[in-house]
Amino acid sequence: MTAFFKLSGSGNDFLALVEPQREPTADEIRAWCARGLSLGADGLFVLRRRPAGARMVYANADGRRAELCVNGTRCAARLAFELGWSETELEIETDAGPIPARRLSDDRVALALPAPATPARLEVAVGDRRLEGWRVAVGVPHFVLLWPESLASAPVAELGPPLRAHAAFGDAGTNVDFVRIPGPARIEIRSFERGVEAETLACGSGALAAAATGVALGRLRLPATALTAGGFELAVDRVEGAAPPRWSLAGDARLVAEGRLRGGASGAPQPAVWSPS
Repeated sequence: MTAFFKLSGSGNDFLALVEPQREPTADEIRAWCARGLSLGADGLFVLRRRPAGARMVYANADGRRAELCVNGTRCAARLAFELGWSETELEIETDAGPIPARRLSDDRVALALPAPATPARLEVAVGDRRLEGWRVAVGVPHFVLLWPESLASAPVAELGPPLRAHAAFGDAGTNVDFVRIPGPARIEIRSFERGVEAETLACGSGALAAAATGVALGRLRLPATALTAGGFELAVDRVEGAAPPRWSLAGDARLVAEGRLRGGASGAPQPAVWSPS
């Protein structure tokens, strides 16, 4: 049996293994993250203690390793605080570099991350539609679509998959963010995440990408809040005096369960193949 923790970062949920004897395989990660068949999660991280804080290795629900997951990193910090590795501040080593984390309250964690890259305009075709968006790198790639109408009717399930795998983004693909900016200090965002291959309830790097786009276009000022599909708000701001420039992302990060994965958690069947009519 494998000991685990379950955490949620503003709606993004993760499984965490703390200093396991071995790294989980991609097949195990896919099985454990399968909703309805196992515990279910957007991804999994392995956390190991380090002198300055902790080292995390992150994989999406598809079992593939990713350089960065911002909400996952906030949850990794939350767990390290829970384990007593630090009281209020520590550094999380990630594949995208070290990220300072600060505990704001029991269930609220802030990160100081490298400022997002400058957004680049890009127009892509999906079927007979031409869509203008903005490419932004925040440790991982994002494609930001500024949506003119209510996000309640945004076609995330329709446009998310073809945009995520569009040839314009190469083999790695991209995360896709549908964003509305209702005011100069507020964002609303829905995200289709690669590796999960579905809409998630939040995306921390997506919130940063959306904010960077709004700022670059002169439609947003910092500090700003980003409303996620899960109903949580993420706070985005600049870190004053940081060199090189850094932005902060703060929000809910809670420990929701701990236990042991049993053999049945890895027993996911192949997807059903229906007989032809």
